Amino acid sequence: VMPVPQRPAGCPPGLEYLTQIDQLLVQQKVELAEVILGWETNNKYIVKNSMGQQVFFVAEENDCCNRQFCGPLRSFVLHVQDNVGQEVMTLTRPLKCGSCCCPCCLQELEIQSPPGNPIGYVIQNWHPFLPKYTILNEEKEAVLKIVGPLCSCRCCADVNFDVLSVDESTKVEAFTDADNFGISFPMDLDVKIKAALFGACFLIDFMFFEHNK
Repeated sequence: VMPVPQRPAGCPPGLEYLTQIDQLLVQQKVELAEVILGWETNNKYIVKNSMGQQVFFVAEENDCCNRQFCGPLRSFVLHVQDNVGQEVMTLTRPLKCGSCCCPCCLQELEIQSPPGNPIGYVIQNWHPFLPKYTILNEEKEAVLKIVGPLCSCRCCADVNFDVLSVDESTKVEAFTDADNFGISFPMDLDVKIKAALFGACFLIDFMFFEHNK
């Protein structure tokens, strides 16, 4: 377990860990009922740093009908807890259409820290071929872009989603989705934007990889 650093000014309570981290690795916990019966259960995740120390625990809040009938497209609330069980972030995804032909129903995610206080957003951008997203700050101003590959199938190799500047001219860092998934970002990036990128991990995983598990 990673020790708790001091909280700098402007950092939401509980996000002190993110100020000293440039990489997060997320491992989904597989439930026995899901493996044997194919019955969709609420997702649970362990979040670690590059040293393998646990940083967060993430638990999905959802009802049975939403999980079974909406599958990877389902709305969700993800509760992010620190190592003492305190909820430090809440990730909320509303129910939206999954059709790429309907630009008015694109995917969204709101990141709150502490719960009830929005600090960032992830907005899907319409594109006929590529998965694209914009990271917004708490004022809903565009800060970063995320661009995925033409083919997001991971049957042969890891799948990378690049984090770019707003004009997409400069690569900042990247997401990787393999058996587990993770995010790398500059150490000095604003902690609230790190939290938004962390939230984007889960939205992307649900949209492109949840049905393959």
